[in-house]
Amino acid sequence: MLAGSPFDPESVPVESTGEGLPPVQPAALRPAALRQRFTAPPTWRPDIIAEDRMAGLARDPRQAAVLVPLVDRPDGVTVLLTHRAAHLSKHAGQISFPGGRRDPEDHDAVATALREALEEVALDPACVEPIGALPDYLTGTGYLVRPVVALVHPPFDVVAADDEVAEIFEVPLSFLMDPRHHEVRWLETAAGSRRFFSMPWPRPEGGGRHFIWGATAGMLRNLYRFLSA
Repeated sequence: MLAGSPFDPESVPVESTGEGLPPVQPAALRPAALRQRFTAPPTWRPDIIAEDRMAGLARDPRQAAVLVPLVDRPDGVTVLLTHRAAHLSKHAGQISFPGGRRDPEDHDAVATALREALEEVALDPACVEPIGALPDYLTGTGYLVRPVVALVHPPFDVVAADDEVAEIFEVPLSFLMDPRHHEVRWLETAAGSRRFFSMPWPRPEGGGRHFIWGATAGMLRNLYRFLSA
C-alpha cells in the first residue's frame, strides 16, 4: 500500500544514504531472535518522513493492514514482496507488501493481513506465524496501515492474483536491514519539499532492479530501527 505518485520516483535525486549506521547483525535476523525481539521489544523510535506529516491532516483515515512476510529460508530470512499490476488505478507498478483495506468482518489487523495475503498471492495462513506489529503508518492517500510482521514457514506455494499482482519476489532481510542500501530522496515541488526512502534491489536474474520506495521502504526502515535499537 503506497501513496499515489504523479512523478517518477527513480528520477528523484538521492540526498543521502545510511552509510554511517550499522547493519543489523546476522544473529538478530534469525527466526528465534526475531520472535524474541517482538516478545520483549526495546525502547525505540520510528523514523518519520514527509509522507506521514502530510497525511496527518486526514481526520478520518481508512483502516488497512499489510503482511510483512519474513520467509524462513535455509540460507537466511527473506522478505516476500509483490510488484503491483500496471493496469491498476492506484499504486500501479509499485512494490508493496500483500495487504489492503480492513473489511468489516476482519476482527483485527492480523485477520486483514492474512486475508489479503491469501487473496493477492494465495499464501496459506497455516504457513504464517504472526510475531508482532510495527507502528501504524499513515500514508499520503489517507490510509492508516498496520504492518503485521510474520514468519512464513516453507514449504508453501504462492500464486499472483492476475487482477492485482504482476510478480512475487523475495529479498534477503540482511540486504534490507543494511542502511548502506537505504536512500533518502528529496523532491522539491510547488507544494513544498518531500523526502522518502528507497531501497533498490538488483534483480538476481539481471534485467534491471526492483525499486522499493515510499510506504513499503518506510515500513522497512522502521523495521530496521526496531531491530537495531
